[in-house]
Amino acid sequence: MIAEVSKNVFLYASQNKALNKAAKKWGLKLGASQVVAGMTIESAVKQVEKLNRQGLVCTLDHLGEFVSSREEALEATDYNIRTLEAIAKTGVNSNLSVKMTQLGLDIDRNFCLQNMRKILAAAKKHNNFVRIDMEDYSHCQVTLDILRELRKTYDNVGTVIQAYLFRSEQDIKELEGISLRLVKGAYKESPEVAYQEKELVDENYFNIIKQHLLSGSYTAIASHDHVIIDRVKAFAKKHNIPTDQFEFQMLYGFRTDMQLELVKEGYKTRVYIPFGNDWFGYFMRRLAERPQNVSFALKGLFSK
Repeated sequence: MIAEVSKNVFLYASQNKALNKAAKKWGLKLGASQVVAGMTIESAVKQVEKLNRQGLVCTLDHLGEFVSSREEALEATDYNIRTLEAIAKTGVNSNLSVKMTQLGLDIDRNFCLQNMRKILAAAKKHNNFVRIDMEDYSHCQVTLDILRELRKTYDNVGTVIQAYLFRSEQDIKELEGISLRLVKGAYKESPEVAYQEKELVDENYFNIIKQHLLSGSYTAIASHDHVIIDRVKAFAKKHNIPTDQFEFQMLYGFRTDMQLELVKEGYKTRVYIPFGNDWFGYFMRRLAERPQNVSFALKGLFSK
């Protein structure tokens, strides 16, 4: 019960615009530097370089929420393009992840679509891949609609499917052949659209992983759950699914020993690296996911 209350508090905080605004002035406080790779492109690329040397590949995510003006969205679009250029210039092994609300989705759909096209054109130029992050349920359908529109021109784009949503199994069917990152889900959603019990989320998560793998589609399994990871390994071996058809993904700062162990075992492992000054919402959702993350963050805060 206490854990559930704690989760709700952090999820509420993640959506609070006043707290988010204040946090930009704090810098990476409250232990956030444990899970956010600095404030700038340069600081993030340095972390990618370190992880690449350990055999890990990455995806960079310039954090940003509550964008309410076209000017902010255009600035975010330009920043993402500059991130792609920095990846190409330094030669690091990293994709790019983007949130479409940061690119103006809540302002105007077509405006956001135009911004996405600019980013994908830059990614295509540098032979890179862009992952559209999935946000809360209210943005799910429009995200998939825009993905389908973009896929008519660009093949270097995929998205994320969240296992806690009832609709996910059908979405997986309709997205066969597209590279997907599969996650459990990190937003607070209504019982009308999402499973609330961990056991049901875990069951659906493994089901959609199997579904996408068996279709022959490239699958990114984003989880820190060793039980899920071990089940995926066993399933892939049983069904002769080649290791170049899937990868494991984990968040920057979490389960680093497991990341390196997977690399040693020959599995492609990608680290999701968030950076930038708009870190508060992301950090609160990480604290909400698991009670252990709170002590982890506090340890980082007081060890400085």
